[in-house]
Amino acid sequence: MPGGVDSPGKLLMLLGLILLVAGAVFHFGGKFLGLGRLPGDIHITQGNFNFHFPIVTSIIVSIILTVILNIILRK
Repeated sequence: MPGGVDSPGKLLMLLGLILLVAGAVFHFGGKFLGLGRLPGDIHITQGNFNFHFPIVTSIIVSIILTVILNIILRK
């Protein structure tokens, strides 16, 4: 593939790097960026039951990753 990822090894390394960056953002992002606690994220607590669904955080991370991947993998 000209100009792209030409072997499965390179593709796996790229995916691993993306997962590493995403993991670091989720791990450290909650402390510094407020990820997971944005307005619109769903958090329900009733007795011993806690439910947390960071829907707005998921949408923002999805948009950012889409833009980054479109820039990197553009043909």
